[in-house]
Amino acid sequence: MWESIGQTFLMVGISLAAAILLGLPLGTLLYLTRKGQKYENRTLFGVLDFVVNIVRSFPFLLLVVFMIPFTRMIVGTALGTVAASVPLAVVAIATYSRLAEQSLLEVPRGVVEASSSMGATLPQFIFKFLFVEARSGLVRGLTTSTISFISYSTVVGVVGGGGIGDFAIRYGYQRYETELMVFTIMIMIVLVQLVQYLGNLLSRSLDKR
Repeated sequence: MWESIGQTFLMVGISLAAAILLGLPLGTLLYLTRKGQKYENRTLFGVLDFVVNIVRSFPFLLLVVFMIPFTRMIVGTALGTVAASVPLAVVAIATYSRLAEQSLLEVPRGVVEASSSMGATLPQFIFKFLFVEARSGLVRGLTTSTISFISYSTVVGVVGGGGIGDFAIRYGYQRYETELMVFTIMIMIVLVQLVQYLGNLLSRSLDKR
């Protein structure tokens, strides 16, 4: 049980890191290059938007299977917790980039105009204006994404990824130990509720409106 919980935390942790380190910059780039924005670039936006939509449209289980050759190339195997984290990370990047873009779109136009009037450089515009104004929404988006990652992590047992979901199926459902399966589900529910609570708490503390 504890090993399975650790595997779930590892997969979700890798997904979170991918979402923050790659998904947030991608979402910011989507925002900056979309039509009507300060750094509009229709070609780049079109390509990025298309790729993100393709990844998000894949049913997750099919994406896991589809990415097996890529996963094997990256980590040397298609089985195990780390291997299962590869498709999870890809989904994390696409999912959070879209949520980050939507949060940035909620930044008042006046903030953008103020940054221009002050002569802010691109890094200053992003870190001192955009992210500061959108921080509460970005946290809410990351909270929603994390809950999705926890849900997706229960599916990767099909490639030997382990985790709580795989434990529930392997030792609860397949062995007809209903009590064990219910207990595992309760752990998942508590985990999701905890993530949602902490995310809401942090989001409210950052919302200065």
